Amino acid sequence: MSAPGTPPASRTPPDERGATTVASRAVRRIAEHAATEVRAAGPVRVSGASASVRGRRARVALDVTLPYPGPLDEAGERVRSHVVDRTARLTGLTVPSARIHVRALSRQDGAEAEQAVATEAGPVPAGTARRPWSQRRLPMGLLTLVAAAACGVLLYEVVSVHVAGRPAARWRVELVDWLSQHGPGVTATDLAAAAGVFALGVWLLILAVTPGKRRRVPLAAPGPGVHATLERAAAAALLRDAVSDVPGITRVRVRMGRRGARVRARLGFGDRDAARDAVRRAALAAADGFGLARPLKLRVRVRTEPTWRAPAAHEEGGSTR
Repeated sequence: MSAPGTPPASRTPPDERGATTVASRAVRRIAEHAATEVRAAGPVRVSGASASVRGRRARVALDVTLPYPGPLDEAGERVRSHVVDRTARLTGLTVPSARIHVRALSRQDGAEAEQAVATEAGPVPAGTARRPWSQRRLPMGLLTLVAAAACGVLLYEVVSVHVAGRPAARWRVELVDWLSQHGPGVTATDLAAAAGVFALGVWLLILAVTPGKRRRVPLAAPGPGVHATLERAAAAALLRDAVSDVPGITRVRVRMGRRGARVRARLGFGDRDAARDAVRRAALAAADGFGLARPLKLRVRVRTEPTWRAPAAHEEGGSTR
């Protein structure tokens, strides 16, 4: 006999009496809150997040806004590691990785920016980074949906004929008759259909061999397995703000590419050559804070406003009369 209060040996062990599951929504909320806990030279804001839980493993992805100026690669890695550790500790799940997408940058001014540069500035680790590859969710989803619908209709028709003994559907009979009477030809309809199928195949091949995500530029990775990107629009806005601070510049247009940027500025007053050099220096100084994987190729053009007048000539010893 067992002692009083001792459970029978046949009773189910405690670790097999039930299961605890954590919903994906809860994991997403925890990851969002964990990202905001990081102080990377300023507050980190989360604009979007997603999470998926399969068994005891969870994967999370976050769209964040990082403070600027500051090393974006180090800030992104700090957010990623903290989100992974914090989410795993609070949920009890295994979080193998977290994808951090820098959606935008929040500019800091005054003493806050000076403190951020003094505390967070550092050398960008050397290395190469590849462009991120798009998952092609929309085209693959549409193609899968169309293929699944066609296969489902055909499967239902075949099963209903061979199992339930129903007559074949009219559309299938007419399709088979049409195919038996119309082989490959050179009619306008056949050529249009062939051209459409060919264009679809070429489009799918292009999607398969190209990385996509042309609106992002890769940043230098601080370590293996870390991939950071920056939106072109955010980089262009920061370059435009930096160039706008140059004295005499009235209007600025910036076009950001994958490997370079084109800056078009208008000069209202001052020397044009000096303004061009100042614009180049300001743009390069702003680009150095991005932490790009490759050096930025910069093209600068400064044009004068219609009201611009050349500065008055002065001699070295004084003004002329």
